[in-house]
Amino acid sequence: MGGEINIPLLAIILLLFLGIVTYLTYLGSLKTKSQEDYMVGGRQIPGWIMALSYASTFISTSAIVGFGGAAGVFGFSLMWLSFLNILVGIFVAFVFMGGPIRRMSSNLGANTLASFLGARYDSKFITWFTGLMIFIFMPAYTGVVLIGGGRFIQESLKIDYNIALLILVILVALYVGWGGMRGVMYADAFMCGIMLLGMIFLLFKTYSIVGGVIGGHQALTDLAGQVPENMAAAGHLGWTSMPAAGSPYWWTVISTIVMGVGIGVLAQPQLTLRFMTVPNRRALNRAIVTGGLCIFFFTGTAFMVGPLSNVFFHDTTGQIAIAAAQGNTDMIIPAFINAVMPTAFIYLFMITLIAACLTTVLGLIHVQSIAFSRDMLPEWGVKTAKSPLLYSRIGVAIGAVAAVIMAYILPISIIARATAFWFGICAAGLLPALLGAIFWKRVTKKAAVWSVALGYGVAIFGFVFLHASESKPFGISQLLFGKESLLPYPWTVVDPLFYSIVVSAVALVAISYFTPQFSKDHVDKCFTGVGIGQQSALPGENVKA
Repeated sequence: MGGEINIPLLAIILLLFLGIVTYLTYLGSLKTKSQEDYMVGGRQIPGWIMALSYASTFISTSAIVGFGGAAGVFGFSLMWLSFLNILVGIFVAFVFMGGPIRRMSSNLGANTLASFLGARYDSKFITWFTGLMIFIFMPAYTGVVLIGGGRFIQESLKIDYNIALLILVILVALYVGWGGMRGVMYADAFMCGIMLLGMIFLLFKTYSIVGGVIGGHQALTDLAGQVPENMAAAGHLGWTSMPAAGSPYWWTVISTIVMGVGIGVLAQPQLTLRFMTVPNRRALNRAIVTGGLCIFFFTGTAFMVGPLSNVFFHDTTGQIAIAAAQGNTDMIIPAFINAVMPTAFIYLFMITLIAACLTTVLGLIHVQSIAFSRDMLPEWGVKTAKSPLLYSRIGVAIGAVAAVIMAYILPISIIARATAFWFGICAAGLLPALLGAIFWKRVTKKAAVWSVALGYGVAIFGFVFLHASESKPFGISQLLFGKESLLPYPWTVVDPLFYSIVVSAVALVAISYFTPQFSKDHVDKCFTGVGIGQQSALPGENVKA
């Protein structure tokens, strides 16, 4: 990093940032009086705030640090994920799914993804089982987001990693427990603006360092001969080329990173929840451009800077990026930024990454807290109605502790893999049932139950016993069967999402044709006012808002 740490400058930047976030959280707390306020902001959040919150929650330090570092290894092939993030995560989600989810959840009085699916399918099992899956597995994703923020603070300020983690988790627990969904989304919108400015500056600065767009890309292409033998054997053909078709690297890029995250976004509980916060469909439509631009600069910048860092490191150290980062992909982006940026920008970018970390972790801990207080405990017979906010805040504390534990025990170079793991099991377990809920009146309760159970079950089985990136560190397959993976290549590199979501979808469709349908009254209640072309308002809504 250029120069010694300027304590007064750093203190001013941090205090200003935290002061604004605290004030916005306070504004949210003033309007958080009921459980619905805490969960979905009273369903009255403006569309532009929802879009900024959605984008900043979607794109965290896991994308900037973890996937940016992965792009430093795999190259520009990860830009396909940026394309899917915009096409699927913004356009498809907002245009085709946001409106039906918003309207149907209101029809059913549901304010979480689990309770929405449970009410739609009249199934307590789906509600508590989905809530339990969120509560058990989401800490792994939350933990890697904390790792991304903690690693950058560690590298920038040269402080202990444990202290960096402690600072982040205290801030998260304070803001979520205090301000509820309104406070979270107000703070998200502000921090999204900071992230946008920081990423735009980083993108232009990086291209200026490597010789411009044409010069930088040509220099990166010319580095193909520097690909290490082990990477070349796995299918790496250079940082401006796709990996060799059918190779281990190709399967990792396409099935795990691009498809796993690009499709899995549609079933993310913390993102789906935001569709329930806006007052009408028009607010969703207005949010598309805002969300798309943010996602382009967030993911696009990370996936361009990562590969181009190889040019800088090779020119200055004679090493490619992964070697300069001592084999830890999660350190490529922090090391690059600290090597090329002036001290003042590093402080500002540290705020960008803290914002990216906080926005996502705020959303994740919020979802974990309501999974605990709304989806699990009431369905298990625990009476929470008298003090719902108390139980929600207990859920915040449990989720925060679990995330910190995961941040301590997860290995290096884990951010991108753990993110893809979480997105993948969500897609396998929830996406077919979610699509069936909002688009298919013929779907049945038993079909949805089996779809959710099989989706999660097959995905978890695949990660534990087949997919080598997870089955090897888990060690369960080795312990039980004496081998790291039960099946040979290519099953060791094919992401479990590919086959688990097929099983889940086939179960949903096939079982629906052999089991009793819902009553007409139930279907009519669910689908009142639901339709892609409809602009009908809910009671008390202003459609033109």
